[in-house]
Amino acid sequence: MGHELLLKIHIDLPGSHAAENQPEILLLLWPTLWALWLAGDGHPNPTVVLIMLVGTIVMRSAGCIINDFADRNIDGHVARTRDRPLASGALSVTRAMTLFAVLILFAAWLVIQLNMLSVAVSLFALVVAVIYPFTKRITHLPQLVLGIAFSMGIPIAYAALTGSMPIECWLLFAANFCWIVAYDTYYAMADRDDDILIGIKSTAILFGNADRSVILVLQLIALIILTYIGISQTLGWHFFVGIFLCIGIVTYQQVLTRERIPESCFKAFLNNNWFGAVIQFGLMLGMIEQP
Repeated sequence: MGHELLLKIHIDLPGSHAAENQPEILLLLWPTLWALWLAGDGHPNPTVVLIMLVGTIVMRSAGCIINDFADRNIDGHVARTRDRPLASGALSVTRAMTLFAVLILFAAWLVIQLNMLSVAVSLFALVVAVIYPFTKRITHLPQLVLGIAFSMGIPIAYAALTGSMPIECWLLFAANFCWIVAYDTYYAMADRDDDILIGIKSTAILFGNADRSVILVLQLIALIILTYIGISQTLGWHFFVGIFLCIGIVTYQQVLTRERIPESCFKAFLNNNWFGAVIQFGLMLGMIEQP
């Protein structure tokens, strides 16, 4: 059982091969780090940072279990996911859900180390994370639900560090939401043919040939909001260099996916880690240089 549980923890929330695990978890960590640095004025409380990072990893693991539980009867029909533990039978539903409960309890213990506002926001985040895997059966917009789920670290970070959720928090939430819907649409483009065959819905299917155009608009909106945050928070020039570099990253992803080859779409999805990393390091350096 121990080997199976360790294997399960290393399956991603969206889902991928084990070798791709590390890049995908970073996509969830970057916005949490953005929020911690902004809410902490460049010097976030180390204890809160540790709790948030561990909590993000724990909840991501719990999220991937509920995702694989929801998809256990369909993952076997998709080439890229047929080897997932629940789909392949390597892990039983009982053991998977036992681990899910353990992870949720651990996450609850972590969050109660913060404040009551953080606890309240975390409860909402849990509900959204549990609902997300089932939305792809009833709407072509599951990426919007994922966008909310993957952005919840932002208000939790603000709640933990400031005891409030100011407009800056929600602007960052909005930017991150647009970015997530964009990159998860790339993810869905990689599985589009299989999803159509088995009846799974996604923004990639909904947008059709306009998929890359919509992704570009969403990414540009995210960058515009981030630029506004940088100006309003009087961040140093490093942050704006990061914004400029992200324009190049977005352009590269558009070129990479021009033929909509599934492997290239998945590569574009993973490439968003550079976007997240550039914004984070721009924030860190930009806040050092604040006047």
